[in-house]
Amino acid sequence: MIKNIIFDFGDVFINLDKTATTTALKQLGIVDTSEEIVAWNKAYEKGLLSTESFIKKYQTIAPNIDNRSLITAWNSILLDFPKHRLEFLQQVQQEKKYRLFLLSNTNELHIQWIIQHVPFYKDFKKCFEQFYLSHEIQMRKPNADIFEFVLNENQLVPSETLFIDDTKENTNAAASLGIKVWNNDPQNEDVTALFTLKNDLF
Repeated sequence: MIKNIIFDFGDVFINLDKTATTTALKQLGIVDTSEEIVAWNKAYEKGLLSTESFIKKYQTIAPNIDNRSLITAWNSILLDFPKHRLEFLQQVQQEKKYRLFLLSNTNELHIQWIIQHVPFYKDFKKCFEQFYLSHEIQMRKPNADIFEFVLNENQLVPSETLFIDDTKENTNAAASLGIKVWNNDPQNEDVTALFTLKNDLF
């Protein structure tokens, strides 16, 4: 029986365009996708680089790019947050059948954009018992330590816990620890259909 639900953020609640940032950076002249850049991105997502340091690293590749243009390109992955998803989450929270958690690979620039552009962000955050962002806890999915951290800190039983994420690598990692998973397809599945699409788990 599921007692706990851990939700991802991007492409579960807020819609993403996962190719937009690469496209926008190319338009600024940053076409390099080296392992070094991937390492910068992961370090920033884990809060191991400050926003200022992160921007300066990109500017070593393209010195003529100003901060604002780079930040706009970086945040272009973020789209809209349909309000019906908030309303669904609020209903689940009000019924108090499940402990609710958020676990997201989210960096400082992205969460700042969300706070500024999603008017009901505070109401959204209030729905969760714990709200874990990778840059704040210095861990990221799909590494096992982030799932173990959430389980241990909240005394969750893996078999009683459902993790919802649009990235297969992340749900595979959670499943390897005995957590029930839903690898949702954001193109065809909406989180609001959780109890219909995954009724076998409940």
